[in-house]
Amino acid sequence: MRRRADLPSKPCRTCGRPFRWRRKWSRCWDEVHHCSERCRRQARRLRRAP
Repeated sequence: MRRRADLPSKPCRTCGRPFRWRRKWSRCWDEVHHCSERCRRQARRLRRAP
């Protein structure tokens, strides 16, 4: 069992807040860039804006 403090973390591309590794991201941790679904949607919205 690992302690929560020992898990890897990285900053969210949208809000900049750090987020920690989750078990559901075990296979795609390198591809995860946003801390939440809300940040992911907001990033797509900002990318589309002229």
